[in-house]
Amino acid sequence: MDLLSGTYIFVVLLVCFVFHSGAQEKFYSIQEEIPENVFLGNLVTDFNLSLVTHKLLSVPMTFKLVQKTGEVPLIRIDENTGEIFSSGVRIDRETLCVGVPRGSPCYYDVEVAVLPDEIFQLLKLRFRIEDINDNSPLFPSTVINVSVPENSALSARYPLPAAIDLDAGVNSVQNYELVKSPDVFGLDVVETPEGDKMPQLVVEKELDREEKDTYVMKLKVEDGGIPQRSSTAILQVSVSDANDNDPVFRQTKMQVDVPENTPVGSPVAQLHATDADIGENANIQFYFSSLVSSIVKRLFSINSTTGLITIKEPLDREEWEIHRLVVLASDGGLTPARAMVIVNVTDVNDNVPSIDIRYIISPINGTLRISENAPLNTKIALITVTDKDSGQNGRVTCFMEQDTPFRLKQAFTNEYLLETTLPLDYESTKEYILTVVATDAGQPPLNQTAKLTIHVQDENDNAPVFTQSLITVSVLENNLPGQHLTIVRATDADSGRNGEITYLLGPDAPPEFQVDRRTGFLSAMTVLDREKQGKYTFTVVAEDHGVPPLRGNASVVVTVLDENDNSPLFTQKEYNFYVPETFQRHGTVGLVNATDPDFGDNSVVTFSIVNMNGEFTIHPDTGAIQSNISFDREQQDSYTLYIKAEDHGRKPQSSTVKVTINVMDVNDNEPVFLVPPSNYSFQWVHPSTEPGSVVFTVLAVDNDTGVNADIRYSFEEENASRLFSIDSMTGNITINEQCVSSDLGLHSLVVIAKDLGEPDSFSSAIVVHLFVNDSLTNATLVHELVRRSMEGPVTPSTETVDDPSSPSTDSGRIMMAAVAGTVTVVVLICIMAVVRYHQPSHRSAGQDKQNSEWATPTPENRERMKMTTKKKRKRKHNPPNMLMELVMMEEVRRADADDDGNSITLDTPLELEDLTTDRCWTRTPSTFAPDSPDLARHYRSASPQPAFQIQPETPLSSRHHIIQELPLDNTFVASDSISKGSSGSADPYSTSERSYPMTTSKIPVSVHTRPVPHIHEIAWHLSFSV
Repeated sequence: MDLLSGTYIFVVLLVCFVFHSGAQEKFYSIQEEIPENVFLGNLVTDFNLSLVTHKLLSVPMTFKLVQKTGEVPLIRIDENTGEIFSSGVRIDRETLCVGVPRGSPCYYDVEVAVLPDEIFQLLKLRFRIEDINDNSPLFPSTVINVSVPENSALSARYPLPAAIDLDAGVNSVQNYELVKSPDVFGLDVVETPEGDKMPQLVVEKELDREEKDTYVMKLKVEDGGIPQRSSTAILQVSVSDANDNDPVFRQTKMQVDVPENTPVGSPVAQLHATDADIGENANIQFYFSSLVSSIVKRLFSINSTTGLITIKEPLDREEWEIHRLVVLASDGGLTPARAMVIVNVTDVNDNVPSIDIRYIISPINGTLRISENAPLNTKIALITVTDKDSGQNGRVTCFMEQDTPFRLKQAFTNEYLLETTLPLDYESTKEYILTVVATDAGQPPLNQTAKLTIHVQDENDNAPVFTQSLITVSVLENNLPGQHLTIVRATDADSGRNGEITYLLGPDAPPEFQVDRRTGFLSAMTVLDREKQGKYTFTVVAEDHGVPPLRGNASVVVTVLDENDNSPLFTQKEYNFYVPETFQRHGTVGLVNATDPDFGDNSVVTFSIVNMNGEFTIHPDTGAIQSNISFDREQQDSYTLYIKAEDHGRKPQSSTVKVTINVMDVNDNEPVFLVPPSNYSFQWVHPSTEPGSVVFTVLAVDNDTGVNADIRYSFEEENASRLFSIDSMTGNITINEQCVSSDLGLHSLVVIAKDLGEPDSFSSAIVVHLFVNDSLTNATLVHELVRRSMEGPVTPSTETVDDPSSPSTDSGRIMMAAVAGTVTVVVLICIMAVVRYHQPSHRSAGQDKQNSEWATPTPENRERMKMTTKKKRKRKHNPPNMLMELVMMEEVRRADADDDGNSITLDTPLELEDLTTDRCWTRTPSTFAPDSPDLARHYRSASPQPAFQIQPETPLSSRHHIIQELPLDNTFVASDSISKGSSGSADPYSTSERSYPMTTSKIPVSVHTRPVPHIHEIAWHLSFSV
């Protein structure tokens, strides 16, 4: 336990010693060319600052890099954690370490201040910049010319120009190599006393200039870095005559001292060399080696003949203290003599001390600002004094001239901290101008001064105070915007900006009020409404301009006085009432309501109708609206009223609201069929139609709305067919199965359209005729079947029609037809005799007139023909009526027939023309027989019959005026959104009121007179009709 206590005391004393010492130093290593934000160290752990965190500090410990204004440091310090990172500034050792001798370490120094002042330390960081291999070795020239005497002995060596590498250590030149060298020469590398590697050319075979006088090869140099860098030069060796004596220096090494202020042109050293040869081989030339630096060549020059070295440019010891001059003496041979001249530049007190100020407290526009409440020993800046001279000339002292509450405290050699020594008082002194003096110890001494301007900042320590803590104001509502209510006043004991006051409204202030920031005028910016809010309570704030600003506040109570200024307000912006169209008269349609926020008579409301027309009335007190009319949605589906609500104030106020009475639909309309337009149309269906195909589509509409207009389609249960089915939604009639021979013929289907009205629904029915056959060669016959089908009850049975061209007619039926025809011929002969006997003798003129009327079927003629037809139907006992049913068909083939193929001719005897024309004409003016019975005989239906306006398009020829030329395939096809019909009809009449075209094929049918038919023709026609 004693041991632990002693250790703890020792650690505490050590920490105290470290912190009171005020300065520490640490070495780091950093490579050149490292990227940004590379971690280099941690000041807390490296300087053992972790124990500081246990101390009670006013603010957390921070780290600040001490630097010059505008200087960009190579490193970055995290102010909170003390971590050291590389900055974005490029680190290049060859640039930063100019003047550092090769092989000597290169350092980058920075200082870091540890804050706050109660634990202040100044840390010195020394970063050793490590070299990387970022430079390649280079020869002085890309082509090296060397002359070798032909009498060179084997293993004779000749120096070659050395390559220069700006890197240091292993990253500098390490090896030379000959590339593509002949076996005559070799290469050797020797190391100089200074550590430089020099290549030498070695003769390995005897030379004969007369045999070959030039050899060309490559000389390669490599450094030792990773990655390794190299370069090459062309080595051209010329074989020359022999010069067997080399020059010799009297002194191979010489050292001289030269003051840095020696004038340009002054001699530095005199070199002497001798040569045992005579003549041209004894002429010696002096020159600097290629290994000397560019600085040496810039500062010194050598006389090539005498060997005298002189100063070429002014010397500066502070720039470069020692210069090594390698001088070569050559007599033209291959081995020049070598001498080393070391020039030491001695110091002269020619540099004044420099003062470098790096701020801990950042200046603003070059001026330091310190609060008057700053604690003692507040660190302001780090001042560094230097002198480029050496010895006594470079020893510098630093001090301040004035007696101020500031001092310079030495942190390191030639580094001083500027800190406060006494409390600052803004009221006594607002600004200090400090003069820092740095002087050296030279003779005579040189000095330098620097000035610092420090502003003492005033502290804002007094808050504004209102003259009244509670301010009450009364104002009448409906005031003018911007009306002044009162003035608020506050005072501040501070001075300057700290004593200037700005008035503000508190966060609880409503937007209706505003205070003038400078004068304190409190105004109502909007029109106040007591009914919305009768009292306002909020805070007004007085804020000074100190940093940070201080505030004082007071409470304001504004009371709004009442006026009668409100109109009655309806509970809704617009009223919509819904009544059924069966709603009883004088019933209450709806109720409107309005309120008035005023008091007394001002809040009593009376209702009235603005656009009074007697259809509706309103109770003046309750707002109940009653109807005086009966509703019918199909005639009018809505009514619009404007109701006025007016109060009983001295100056009455009123408001108006829109009331819409919507009449709701009741199911009182039944569906109406549009497709097919009547019960007398038909649709041709080919027997080969695929099951599931749509053969027809019915369409019905309903004048009601909503579900009352939603229609469902179905077949009458008693009229249902196994062959066809109908889609209840779309009205599509589809074929269920493949047709067989028993399915051929006319199918009459009763389609029912029923709406979904509630509670009662309505329905309509229509007959859809589907003609199933292989072809449609006689549409007139199909229409006759339709007419007959409509005269009797509509059943799902099929009326079969045999086509004379169909191969289904068997021999038995032919035989029966032949027998029946024979009997019929006898009867016809008798009938014709009777007809001829009763025929008037003078009928030609009347017949021509009647025929001309038939040729133009006007409405008057049509009515007359209908009446004639009805009279003829009553005469059932008259034998000529049988002739009206006789229509003989003959297939005629013509040798000059056109592309239409066959034609069917309807023939009747000339003598029967007058008796048959009326009947034929009345059946053929349009697709539907006008005298056909309606479906009402069989089923209750409200389907409308379409109105057709029949107009002749082409005049009838005089030859065929008895009967209209009809299309044989006049199948009706609806043109709606489901199926689109087209018409190729040759019918000379067209309908104009409907848009449902008739689909026909252009097969000509002609009617003409001829003599009495032969017996076999009559038999064939009778068999067809049977």
